Amino acid sequence: MLKRIRGSFIMLKECIGMSLSNILNNRMRSFLTVLGIMIGVMSVIALITTVSSVTGTITNSFSSLGAGTLTVMVTGSDLKSGLTEAELDEIAELDTVEGVTPSVSHIARVSRGGERESDISVSGKSAYYFYSNPDVVVRGRALNKIDSENMSTVCLINQEMVDTFFFGVDPIGKELYISGIPFSVVGIFSDEDTESIMSILMGSSDILIPYTTAMKMNSANVVTSCTVYFTDDYTSDQVKNELEPCMDAMFSYEDDCYTITSMESVEEMMNKITGMMTGLLAGIASISLLVGGMGIMNMMLTSVTERTTEIGLKKALGALPRQIQLQFLIESFLLSVIGGLIGVILGLVLSMVLSSIMDTEQGKKLAADILTDMLSGNIS
Repeated sequence: MLKRIRGSFIMLKECIGMSLSNILNNRMRSFLTVLGIMIGVMSVIALITTVSSVTGTITNSFSSLGAGTLTVMVTGSDLKSGLTEAELDEIAELDTVEGVTPSVSHIARVSRGGERESDISVSGKSAYYFYSNPDVVVRGRALNKIDSENMSTVCLINQEMVDTFFFGVDPIGKELYISGIPFSVVGIFSDEDTESIMSILMGSSDILIPYTTAMKMNSANVVTSCTVYFTDDYTSDQVKNELEPCMDAMFSYEDDCYTITSMESVEEMMNKITGMMTGLLAGIASISLLVGGMGIMNMMLTSVTERTTEIGLKKALGALPRQIQLQFLIESFLLSVIGGLIGVILGLVLSMVLSSIMDTEQGKKLAADILTDMLSGNIS
């Protein structure tokens, strides 16, 4: 029994040696065979790792937006087109609601001196918006309740407006004409700190003014969009369940008068989209892997046809068909392993490069960690 096991071990060792010898003696054929499986594995690793990192980054970015908020978009009915200030106060008094920030959009022509710009996005905000986003103001002061009550012509501008109209000049206290009305610049706000569901749905703004002033400029007396803030003591579903009956009563229980958007619904939609995209790319990459496997199969079949003399000589010397078959299987296995290892390494390197180009730290870290573990022998 031990003699048979020893003989099988020696035969296996000789088969491996002959397979390696054949691979080295036929470098071009071996290279072409390895190339197919290498490209397939590299495509699978690179695409899946990169897509996973991008989708993870997108999901994390969306998770950080709109935390603790609901966005209400009013489409209105035949009798009622929006929310009045009294109704906004009624929403703010709900038990689950901490505060409400109306948002009024206005597209304006802005000018100062000889500089003029059209189609500038102006957004009307309340004092509570700045209370809930204390880091939004970079310089100067925020809009306050008095500004809203008096419909003051004051504004905050972003850095792009500073560069356009106040290059080399301190804008605080200076005048800026918005739709022909002189506004006093009281502060500068940061675009990075104004990201929310509302900014996703309606776009970012270049200028912020009191929402009552924006309503006056639009000749409107109602608000069609607002952000509802709530604390960590409540979930978005709890707030939504209390808010919907209140909104239904305001619009006389008519259907399709408003929509309430939460971060969870946006994340759910994004997960579906990214899941479909990941599956699609994985399928495309798998085709490359299948083509690589078929390339090895065809190359080995060609190899068998070319080596009929070698096979006949081995049979004449007493080699069994299963022994000859084992040698070819070992040879194809070694080519697959070599191509697979090179493909994994190149795939991870390519993932790091693509993640760096797309500036996704999660992908770079994931690929770097796997590659480090592989090179240090920590992955079996």
